[in-house]
Amino acid sequence: MRTTSRASRALVCAVAASTALTLAACNRSSDSESGGDGEAAVGVALITKDSTNPFFVAMQEGAKADATKNNVKLTVASGKQEGDDQGQITAIEDAIARGDKGILITPMSTGVNAAIKKARDAGLYVIALDTPPDPADTVDITFATDNREAGKLIGQWAATQMAGKPATIALLDLFADKIVSVDYNRDQGFLEGMGIPVNDPKKNGDEAKTGKYSAAGGGDYTIVCNEAANGAEDGGRTAMEKCLAKNPNINLVYTLNEPTAVGANAALKAANKTAVIVSVDGGCAGVKSVTDGVIGATSQQYPLKMATQGMEAIAKVARGGEKPTPDAGLDFKNTGVALVTDKAADGVESITSEEGSKICWGN
Repeated sequence: MRTTSRASRALVCAVAASTALTLAACNRSSDSESGGDGEAAVGVALITKDSTNPFFVAMQEGAKADATKNNVKLTVASGKQEGDDQGQITAIEDAIARGDKGILITPMSTGVNAAIKKARDAGLYVIALDTPPDPADTVDITFATDNREAGKLIGQWAATQMAGKPATIALLDLFADKIVSVDYNRDQGFLEGMGIPVNDPKKNGDEAKTGKYSAAGGGDYTIVCNEAANGAEDGGRTAMEKCLAKNPNINLVYTLNEPTAVGANAALKAANKTAVIVSVDGGCAGVKSVTDGVIGATSQQYPLKMATQGMEAIAKVARGGEKPTPDAGLDFKNTGVALVTDKAADGVESITSEEGSKICWGN
């Protein structure tokens, strides 16, 4: 069920408190490790998938703000766009050549694994942010949202909105030609949340195209399409147009992220169609889309926590401190997720868009 207003406020305050504690820890670290004892700055590279997606922009800005507090010499780099493996590979090689102590990376795909191994072999401590690599031990550790759980939350919520009615589903994924954990975990998590059986949990599109969803009382489902939108608004619109051409009666749309959702909504409006749209990210623009009714529900993640906690970890390790360890039952450090919606659903814990706007990121 929806959290009570008291519990919701507690969740918001907990996230804010976590951020405050992180900043306080940064200040303490700076004072003790680099404030007056003359310790050298630690070179760290932050390598995101691109520098335009609000999620990665927020991550970069958070890391830049935190670098001085940890006496970190930060270099920010990225691919040119989603899918640019070579851009990330070049940035990794540059970090090795500079003699950096560590790398924070949102890995593009398995195509960058060899370069990450090269960095670790050279002695750099590598932390993945947001996107756990495949396999997970490609990096030293990952700081990320539990993307499977994020997908399950929006799937559970979506099933309550269908309320036993036939669900005619469009799945707007990330790539068609690359395997990325964030892609299959969100897609497969959504299906599992709906109560739709999956086959290979690391492969999109191999589930039965028709059958029964079992969550929230259950009903019939039809999966119309799995279309790649490349995480972008224009990609979301094009992907949705392709899906509508296959079946104009789509009433439920899963989107990998909120820019994709906005594009999908534009395509639906142009076709004079409506559908329930769910997504993942929780940026301020996405939360506003929930407020405006464009997105029914989104799973909010916290990129600033990923970047700042990862930055602190590398600085600590470089100075001889303890290495971070995964959370219990996971192979990564979980930085949290909360479902944001203004339509409460029994059995699905959530916060409102007003509450989500207090802890969102980006513009």
